[in-house]
Amino acid sequence: MIKIPPYLKKGDTIGITCPAGYMAKEKAQTCIDTLQSWGYQVMVGKTLGSQSKNYFSGDDEQRRNELQAMLDDDSINAILCGRGGYGVSRIIDQIDLTKFKKKPKWIIGYSDITVLHCHLNQKLKIASMHAPMAAAFNDGPNEFIQSLQKAITGKKGNYKCAAHELNRKGKVSGELVGGNLALLVNIIGTASDINTKNKILFIEDIGEYIYSVDRMMYQLKRSGKLDDLAGLIIGGFTDIKDTERPFGKTVYEAINDIVKKYNYPICFGFPVGHSKENYALKVGVDYELTISNKQVRLSEI
Repeated sequence: MIKIPPYLKKGDTIGITCPAGYMAKEKAQTCIDTLQSWGYQVMVGKTLGSQSKNYFSGDDEQRRNELQAMLDDDSINAILCGRGGYGVSRIIDQIDLTKFKKKPKWIIGYSDITVLHCHLNQKLKIASMHAPMAAAFNDGPNEFIQSLQKAITGKKGNYKCAAHELNRKGKVSGELVGGNLALLVNIIGTASDINTKNKILFIEDIGEYIYSVDRMMYQLKRSGKLDDLAGLIIGGFTDIKDTERPFGKTVYEAINDIVKKYNYPICFGFPVGHSKENYALKVGVDYELTISNKQVRLSEI
């Protein structure tokens, strides 16, 4: 049974931390202002706009300690990760989740934060939120930022998108798991590795070569992650590159060649991923996926 953290109410505090890549504080200012306009207090960690001179928002110890402090701080009601990038895998095994398990709170983010979502799902059976991070607020008010605003207050997500020619029709329900494809592959065989049996899996990615996506999908297949799904959601695959000698297929065609043998419903092009079109999804929560000739609907149960 998945445990659902308490939803937020006006006056609650949202902590912002960067457990992975560096983010300049000014790029998060609109996010901070918006969260405050929604009625929340905001506690900004030192990793946001840190003095780090390399890729990360501080060394491993600094990032780990700040995340740990926010997980343990009873005055913080939710944690919004400033950005993803890379870095959570380096610190996840040193995080003490003893107190968090007793008093969970919503962890919000995507991309590299997929590692944290999967870890909480597999180790603690606690729900978390795959959703826009700080920079997304710079796009101005839109339905995707609004989906986060609604989700953190407990409103059930009910999303739809246009049908895709590669979709496989059907209607299923199940626990929603997933995130960034590269990270889902990266955690196979680790303590964060997730069980996908009878679940709705969603995947997305950015900046990969088509052959690399093909290779990662084969790793999911060979490790059994695709065998017994309730359904599969293919999200955005943005800034995808091809080799000088072309792979010969689009990224969606490459994915479809691998998954078309399965009998469960599959949709392509769902609005989740590294773009403005990124709905807030509650990882570990039950959803109903309906794929018809005209549209796709994903509804929280």
